[in-house]
Amino acid sequence: MNASSPEPNPRRLADLAAGTIVSDRDTTIDLAALARGTTLGGGAPLLAGRSVLISVASQPPAVAAAVELDGLAHRFVLAPPDLAADHMRAVIADAGIDFIVSDHPQLFAGFGCGVVPLTLPVADASPVRRDFDTQWTLLTSGTSGRPKLAAHTLAALTGAIPQRPDRGARAVWATFYDIRRYGGLQIMLRAIIGGTALALTSPGESLRDHLHRLGALGVTAMSGTPSHWRRVLMTPDRGDFAPAYIRLSGEIADQMILDALHAAFPQAKIGHAYASTEAGVAFAVDDGRQGFPAFLLERATNGVEMRIADGALQIRSPRAASFYVAPDAPPLAGPDGFIDTGDLVERRGDRYAFVGRRGGIVNVGGLKVNPEEVEAIINQHPLVRMALVRGRRNPVTGALVVADVVLHDGVTADDALSREIMDMCLNALAPHKAPAIVRFVPDLPLTPAGKLSRDPAQTSKKPPDA
Repeated sequence: MNASSPEPNPRRLADLAAGTIVSDRDTTIDLAALARGTTLGGGAPLLAGRSVLISVASQPPAVAAAVELDGLAHRFVLAPPDLAADHMRAVIADAGIDFIVSDHPQLFAGFGCGVVPLTLPVADASPVRRDFDTQWTLLTSGTSGRPKLAAHTLAALTGAIPQRPDRGARAVWATFYDIRRYGGLQIMLRAIIGGTALALTSPGESLRDHLHRLGALGVTAMSGTPSHWRRVLMTPDRGDFAPAYIRLSGEIADQMILDALHAAFPQAKIGHAYASTEAGVAFAVDDGRQGFPAFLLERATNGVEMRIADGALQIRSPRAASFYVAPDAPPLAGPDGFIDTGDLVERRGDRYAFVGRRGGIVNVGGLKVNPEEVEAIINQHPLVRMALVRGRRNPVTGALVVADVVLHDGVTADDALSREIMDMCLNALAPHKAPAIVRFVPDLPLTPAGKLSRDPAQTSKKPPDA
């Protein structure tokens, strides 16, 4: 079935959304209202079979728009809130956008597309037919320059989600991710399929206030990057926030962060997952150990095949994106269907460990350094909360290894501690991998996707609150 020959399909997201209430600090939407109403006014019929961009200021309206457009539009693109205007124009061109759905329609007067206003609260409306296999299109994270757009089917996006995970269990899901990115979208879909409440971040909300709100809502399960969770551990006043399940993804989950979360939330089950916008969810590990079992590479699990090529993880999966969206887009996968993730792994006993990104290697005098490998050692120091390692240009060696380090509250930063951290790295790593410079900083900036920002230009910028 495709957009040119629609057939009825009762399993649209709107058919599953009746048990989910979505909220942030300022807005609450009962998705059951969308079964008999709309946020699109009279514009919904205009969007049937069209290519649509969703650009809204906050997350609950974005959830509502996605639910409404699934099965209605041929394609929709979830635009993250940090998408620059020139990149927005590139997305519109690459995806062949016909209409923009927005709660700030005046911003798109000169973009050459029709604009359908999104308004709240949900208004009563006649039911609409949802007969299309809608392409769910996401921007890939870490994009510099022209954004890449990965097209998914709803079946691929939900392939890793149990079909009855939480329904009736009084679960309340939350995520530090934005639902307009792959990690957050996974949690949104899990909440809808499970019929649970979903609590989301709000622009400008402090982490302390956010955690207090989540505690008051009785959040039972929460996802985020290791950097998100290190920020949580740096926040002593967390109110009643006490999830029963903690999930990490998006960055390497080293043993220190897994153990620290277990100590802070002893009642919680703590797991980490591997996923990417292109390859989808590959696996989840809930045994409390970093890395993943080697047997996952020895046999396919739930149709997901993995292999190592040139030191990097490659994945072939029914959960993967279908293709990149653009007239001149490169192939998303290789000829045999495997997607090269660019994430470097090495075997350690009965497990594989992630050691860094192929594109992030620092060259020190012709020798390679994976910043994440050095960070994992520094993070083991009992006085360190989190670290960021990067290269600094040097006329002799090409680059020097530099570490920015955040200490626990109340710890005094001095030359002796700096030397101690350097010696710790020298004892655990090859000499060229140890940092030549250790700087103590009050915080580390995160990208909009919640990962440590490795752009030196970002080091002086205030990090996002959540």
